[in-house]
Amino acid sequence: MSQTNYGRESFSNVDTAWLRMDSPTNLAIITGVISFPGPLDFERLRVTVEARLLPFMRFRQRVRESSIPLGSPQWELDPDFDLDYHLQRITLTGSADHEMLQHFVSELMSIPLIHTRPLWQLFYIDDVDGGSAIVARLHHCIADGIALMQVLLSMADDSADAPWPEPFDDTQDEISTLARLLMPAVKAVQFIGSGMQTAGNLIQGGMDVLIHPSRLERAAKVGTAGVLAFGKLILLPPDRRTILKEKCGIPKRAAWYSEIKVEEVKAVGQMMGGTINDILLSAVTGALRRYLVERGQSVNGLNIRAVVPVNLRPVDELDELGNRFGLVFLSLPVGISDPIRRLVVLRHRMNAIKNSPEAVVALGILNFIGMTPAQIEKIIVTIFGLKGTAVMTNVPGPRQTIYMAGQPISSLMFWVPSPSNLSLGVSILSYAGDVILGIESDATVIPDPERIIELFRVEFEYLRQWGQSQKEA
Repeated sequence: MSQTNYGRESFSNVDTAWLRMDSPTNLAIITGVISFPGPLDFERLRVTVEARLLPFMRFRQRVRESSIPLGSPQWELDPDFDLDYHLQRITLTGSADHEMLQHFVSELMSIPLIHTRPLWQLFYIDDVDGGSAIVARLHHCIADGIALMQVLLSMADDSADAPWPEPFDDTQDEISTLARLLMPAVKAVQFIGSGMQTAGNLIQGGMDVLIHPSRLERAAKVGTAGVLAFGKLILLPPDRRTILKEKCGIPKRAAWYSEIKVEEVKAVGQMMGGTINDILLSAVTGALRRYLVERGQSVNGLNIRAVVPVNLRPVDELDELGNRFGLVFLSLPVGISDPIRRLVVLRHRMNAIKNSPEAVVALGILNFIGMTPAQIEKIIVTIFGLKGTAVMTNVPGPRQTIYMAGQPISSLMFWVPSPSNLSLGVSILSYAGDVILGIESDATVIPDPERIIELFRVEFEYLRQWGQSQKEA
């Protein structure tokens, strides 16, 4: 980390590439929704943000562009930092139900963050769907989705009666820049308590992880294996053109649903000889097949690729910001009509990925083999835009209910950005025994993401009933 003076540091090449990734039709912004059954004490929420987010220096830094042509930007402390801008309390008009919250999130997904301020915002909505919600927006150049999700959940406690956090004191100038960036994350994790089991549960607990992080870390190291994996990714042919790969517009749509239990999915997997991951991804694949058929798309023999970001951080480094993730390409067999055969084929393909380290490319290695931000950006655009149809994440969250500002969190949802004219983002997240499915889409290409969620429920119910019939036979 290059440091010129207190509170200022240079961007890495990868983070610079994500900074430049913004386009009007595809913003490089991670969006999250945290829902609660009741209202929060807003003053306590504000103190929580001050105590557990602001110690991460990124949340008080803005972008300072280089005065040198093609020079790297820097992070610098915002001299006019105003928490009231970054944490806003709003009230939705109209029915203020789940549908209205989805509309609000959709509208935000089309609005850029202002680069003259730190690149994040939280919106507290105090009366929605019988409870309340926090909508978070964080730029991908700060960190990848796994890191930012952990940072946001560092504001949580393991009980409703946890004491108020101590306010953050930004006058302690004797603490070094690096220490102030990293050490508060450790303290924040300690605040959460043993029930949260720190950040490890975000990638290793709950649902099955597609690929174990240790395998990814080994495959991502610079050297023959890393270069070979990188070359294979670049040479991968473009994904097949479908109605899901049309030119994107500016408006976006967001929808999410959370009424399926992890134990129910696990039971279906046990009846059918598959994992939780197998069942969920099979149901998503079937939902996309049904959606394409409804829209008049031929699906005979069709496979479409999902770009799956996978965490590369060791568990003891989850408190570090920046972008450190790998990619795998999962070919979804939407052309198979029989749900059972589709499940078998999908499971076979996932096992092949797990057993092939060359299927993994760590974007982080680009930072170490002499590539400029512009070159990295071009590669990322090529990878996402040509070789995949959707971005898909599958992240296990905390297994038990956690609390924020004294209120239990009832639901979580996060979407990573879909850069380079990708119209579809699929997010699967488990939390406190529930499976939450979220769809983010381009409104001009997929105007009704809630329909994909409905079809997901149809597919899951089919698998459940088939498994039950086999058990009773």
